Amino acid sequence: MASVKALKKEINYVLGELIEAVYEWESETKNLNSEAGNQIIDNCIEVYDELIDLVNDKENPMKKDHFKKVNEYLEKKANEIADQINGLGD
Repeated sequence: MASVKALKKEINYVLGELIEAVYEWESETKNLNSEAGNQIIDNCIEVYDELIDLVNDKENPMKKDHFKKVNEYLEKKANEIADQINGLGD
């Protein structure tokens, strides 16, 4: 990651796209405000808060390695959430 700003934008973009995918699924299936969809959105918000806290951690002296781990964690969590979204139709 080039900077804290870029990492924060990446986190916001990825999780925003996942939330948008839930809204699209709800709209397509006419299942607005579904319990499963709301749980996934809540999970996205929790992951967002967790990742922003990690990015803002000023105590870590190894910034480059720390940000790389944060990015890897984002990818892992985003894949888990995407799998949950893909399972909504089942």
